[in-house]
Amino acid sequence: MDEVATYVIGDLQGCFRTLDRLLQKLRFDPAADRVLLVGDLVNRGPRSAEVLRWAVSLGDRLEAVLGNHDLHLIARHLDVTRPRRRDTLDDVLAAPDREELVEWLRHRPFTIRSGGDFVIHGGLFPAWSLARAEELGAEAAAELRSERGPELLRHMDKEAPLAWRDDLSGQQRLTATIQALTRLRVCHPDGTPEAGFHGPPVDAPPGTRPWFEFAERARDDATVLFGHWSALGLYRGPRAIGLDTGCVWGRELTALRLEDRAIFQQRACD
Repeated sequence: MDEVATYVIGDLQGCFRTLDRLLQKLRFDPAADRVLLVGDLVNRGPRSAEVLRWAVSLGDRLEAVLGNHDLHLIARHLDVTRPRRRDTLDDVLAAPDREELVEWLRHRPFTIRSGGDFVIHGGLFPAWSLARAEELGAEAAAELRSERGPELLRHMDKEAPLAWRDDLSGQQRLTATIQALTRLRVCHPDGTPEAGFHGPPVDAPPGTRPWFEFAERARDDATVLFGHWSALGLYRGPRAIGLDTGCVWGRELTALRLEDRAIFQQRACD
């Protein structure tokens, strides 16, 4: 395919060498082609700073949504949370261009619309339309970028997962929004998340289902493209496509070309 292409790439998590090989396989043209990232650019893999520098270098040819590991890096940078046992963020936090890299990340959105596709990292509450998720995500992103961003991240560190209610306000409304858009995998029919579940759908706790199986959300013709769920693997449903295929766990990094829905994969090599 010689025309300009748009590639949606799954969770990178610092796996820059694998990304580089995938881009070679795609014959990616940084002067013409476009990239959308489904979040979690950093952490657990060894080269988070290189991933961020590459992303920044592409300018407006690249867009990315925020994932939970990206938020953790921002919180570490702002000194509002503690390191976690499996963090691999020292290359960013010790970098001379740390401020530029993390502030670039802090200014990413939680949702992206691209034609008939809607990009997020985690999931959507059953009660949300895509327009509602877009509105709430924009509100949360503006708060994160503001001088109140550190306090929002502190609050999120302490708040248990919340079910969505239209009467939520303040920090709880923002936190519930961000938790869904960056962390949700399965939930109860009323939207209550099942905190801490990481396994495949077949192992989901009784009474819960993957967020994308709730028909209440299907009020929009867009296809939702998401990451975050490596145990799900490559998922191609009628209205949702999951692209986290566990690169950081030694599996594959996956790209979807939007123009023809072709899938490309590169085995992990970091």
